[in-house]
Amino acid sequence: MPRVAVIGCGAWGKNLIRNFADLGALEAVIDHSPETAAAFAEKHDARVLDYDAALADETIDGIVVAVPGDVHYDIAKRALQAGKHVYVEKPLTLRLDEAEELAALAEEKGLALMVGHLLQYHPVFQTLRQLVEDGRLGELRYVYSNRLALGRIVRDQNALWDLAPHDISMVLSLMGAEPDEVDAFGACHLKPNVADTATLHLNFPGEPRAQIFVSWFHPFKEHKLVAIGTEGMAVFNDGEAWDDKLLLYPHGLTWDGELPVPDKAEAERVAVPQAEPLKEECRHFLDCIATGATPRTDGREALRVQRVLEKASQDLTARGIEG
Repeated sequence: MPRVAVIGCGAWGKNLIRNFADLGALEAVIDHSPETAAAFAEKHDARVLDYDAALADETIDGIVVAVPGDVHYDIAKRALQAGKHVYVEKPLTLRLDEAEELAALAEEKGLALMVGHLLQYHPVFQTLRQLVEDGRLGELRYVYSNRLALGRIVRDQNALWDLAPHDISMVLSLMGAEPDEVDAFGACHLKPNVADTATLHLNFPGEPRAQIFVSWFHPFKEHKLVAIGTEGMAVFNDGEAWDDKLLLYPHGLTWDGELPVPDKAEAERVAVPQAEPLKEECRHFLDCIATGATPRTDGREALRVQRVLEKASQDLTARGIEG
């Protein structure tokens, strides 16, 4: 079993620590607070190390990075240079050129570089993607994805960079292509020059379109993706109970001359085996270390997501909002 060290014991790092410990792979924890690191190490039977010691430790195969995005590049680069496989929470970096450098470095050294686009490991999304690939929705025409809540607000990035990577990753996976055009709109309700709400419009080759709406400043939590095709529609609603998370609407259309006439059908539940997405993601990273397989969300996949983020940021900046 590969062994990993997790750097960052914060709001998300603690979940990674728990899952890697449950999988029997946690070797060490690292945190700027020695007391916090010691508490997690004791709870999960791991060691407390500083980062230099972890990089020099030959028993540690991988570094799991769960710290603010503005330091991802430096930490991940040092790990790759030290010959460690790397898992980085999204986004990979806050600059495209740095992300490109990390992806190239991992490939050069033959190391796994995996980015935490968690929804790619959600069994419900995987089933939805299979429905699309199997043609159950016909030709995919439109996708929209909402990621909304009141908080959690982070200090080092805006809502676009904090929330949208998950949705962009899913949309690109369903479309099987990068968009030709990215338009972004946003607003700063809480803090000047920090967008707490953003909407992206993506146009893809051959006319398919997608919309992504993310916000920290919303009265209720909603994580929902809708895929609309020529022969059916599907809804992945992560706020529902497991059995209702994926619904298939086999609606159709007929034509009365030039007038489209909806042919409505009842929603069908789609059965999905239940599993914790984060545990599946952590397991995948360990499998990639052990077998040399390429992660589903590797550096190249992260670059495709990052290119959309960069274009959206540029568009927000052009509209007078810090992107």
